[in-house]
Amino acid sequence: MFLILFGLLLALLFVGLGFAVHLLWIAAIVFFIAWVAGFAFRRGTGRWYWW
Repeated sequence: MFLILFGLLLALLFVGLGFAVHLLWIAAIVFFIAWVAGFAFRRGTGRWYWW
């Protein structure tokens, strides 16, 4: 019984970590697109975003 619960807990942990890594990849792609767009749309020496 303990082995089954341990296996389910381990599977739940891996699913949670996989979902978190997937969200981090999406955030990284969005920030990369914003960074590239900053080079494309900048005026003079300033950028269109302020960070």
